[in-house]
Amino acid sequence: MAALQTLKRCAVSQTGKHTASVIFLHGSGDTGQGLRAWVHDVLAQDMAFEHIRVIYPTAPARPYTPMHGALSHVWFDRYKISHDCPEHLESIEQMCSNLGAIIHDEIRAGVPKHRMVIGGFSMGGAMALHLACRYHQDVAGVFALSSFLNRGSVVYQAVEGATGRPLPELLQCHGTGDELVPLAWGEETSSLLKNVGVTASFHSYPGLNHQLCRPEMELVRSWILKKLPPGSCSGGAP
Repeated sequence: MAALQTLKRCAVSQTGKHTASVIFLHGSGDTGQGLRAWVHDVLAQDMAFEHIRVIYPTAPARPYTPMHGALSHVWFDRYKISHDCPEHLESIEQMCSNLGAIIHDEIRAGVPKHRMVIGGFSMGGAMALHLACRYHQDVAGVFALSSFLNRGSVVYQAVEGATGRPLPELLQCHGTGDELVPLAWGEETSSLLKNVGVTASFHSYPGLNHQLCRPEMELVRSWILKKLPPGSCSGGAP
């Protein structure tokens, strides 16, 4: 495995005492700053909270096979954009380690994992599922927007093997008009995760393409507040 990389990141700071954190991962070819700006445009303001810091990391530029090896800011490589092919596990494992360092930075800042949510858009949602469901199952929740997991994903195996341990709750959102990541791929991911024990909710948005929309982001914001309510970050998991 390649050496650990320190990822660039931007953040929307909490307005009061920092007792919880959200890590929000961008889609392929984007950046953390780009995703923050997009969310701001959709909501007409930053997604900000009194007690929650929202962190937008940037994936390092790497050769990306679907772009014939051109460099792109992607969390991992893919053999092709399809739910019906093997996962590129080497690059996924590397990025799980790199993103894990951000989680540990938040822990050092005094925020335990049960006061964290991990999520993402498109590829970022898939990356969030790998990170939360395989390596950090004690986070409060995970959200995936316009995202999917490959059939036979190691995420399903990891969750199925977590018998008796709590799993992060999943929120999935998807546009019915998405031509890049078809709705059926997202629905299949949700169904398969439910089959192996994940508590998941799936919301579709009529006509929405591979984009964010305001109702979706307002739902995400309210769901985050439900999972990370104001209060102390001390003590055990809720």
